[in-house]
Amino acid sequence: MVFAILPLPPSQSHHDSISSPASPTVESDGDINVDIPDIAPPSKRPKLSNAAVVTPGETVTEDPQWMRGHGTYTPLASAVIFASVAGTLQKTNKLLSIRPLRARYTPEIGDLVVGRIVEVQTKRWKVDLSAPLLAHLPLSAINLPGGILRRRTTTDELAIRTFFSEGDLLVAEVQSIYQDGSASLHTRSLKYGKLRNGVFLAVSGTAGGGGGVVRARRQVWTVSTGNGGGEVDVVLGVNGYIWICAHTSTATSSSTEPNSNTTSHVPITRLEDTVSTALYSNRNDFIAPATRREIARLVGCVRALVRAGVRVDEEMVMRAYEAALDLADADEKDEDDEDDEGQASGNGRDYLGGERGTRVVAMAVRAARS
Repeated sequence: MVFAILPLPPSQSHHDSISSPASPTVESDGDINVDIPDIAPPSKRPKLSNAAVVTPGETVTEDPQWMRGHGTYTPLASAVIFASVAGTLQKTNKLLSIRPLRARYTPEIGDLVVGRIVEVQTKRWKVDLSAPLLAHLPLSAINLPGGILRRRTTTDELAIRTFFSEGDLLVAEVQSIYQDGSASLHTRSLKYGKLRNGVFLAVSGTAGGGGGVVRARRQVWTVSTGNGGGEVDVVLGVNGYIWICAHTSTATSSSTEPNSNTTSHVPITRLEDTVSTALYSNRNDFIAPATRREIARLVGCVRALVRAGVRVDEEMVMRAYEAALDLADADEKDEDDEDDEGQASGNGRDYLGGERGTRVVAMAVRAARS
């Protein structure tokens, strides 16, 4: 059997498979037409925007003109900037940083914070501030009962749990920051100390959408509530912990009669002398039902603001509270007009969740912008 070797048909070369510009053609009038292939322009990263949301490991930019800030990192021998946290991209001149969507509180000197005692040691307490590290409250940084100014002795160390114990809530001020980033607190003022007669809330202190507790001119104020609720104190901790309680007078002494005006003659520089043992009491006082209702209404306003991503400060809380009162009055009038028999009056008027909370926030935002 004889095999014939036949030549293979010409195959298309690799260079021919790649699209190349067609050869120019000459028209009758002498003009030359050149067909340009359809080549897509190189893709570019969209323009940096403050509203852009990035995720960990995502490339922020490859342009070497930008400098990396908080929330970013650059590998060795590379100019590419990557995101290390999930958050919103912020641009300050040539500095790129990422504001986390959810982050722990970073203490700063002078911050007013609300904390919870988690550990009692020999000469100090450890306090949870929703920070990466527990804060320290030294025994020497609190007011002793009676406002006595003296050095702390072993007797005070043995009685340390009579001042604060595990689980107690307190409001304090950041006095200093240690090298490891933990905070040192103090309560050497009548506006600081143990918290009683109220409700505790924990919200985000730093939110990428602009919500959460923000640093403001006043973090503590007293609200004159409606519907006979009396006065209510609101404490907004910069760390995202909030305390809302019935108002109590700070200049009271256990040795002062209830109806006497002895404390009114105490100079403002000697107010610490009026500190009594009631400052460290663990028992709550009686709170009238009307006051409890208004405390719950303020709590609902704060929660509605947080759900809507609106900042939580004195202005917005008061706007939301006024809107909640107006909405409750409007609902009461509607119920009176309907006059439904057998239906409990006031059902749902004080609830500020869902659509009702959204309406309250919308009214508060409109009032703040006007």
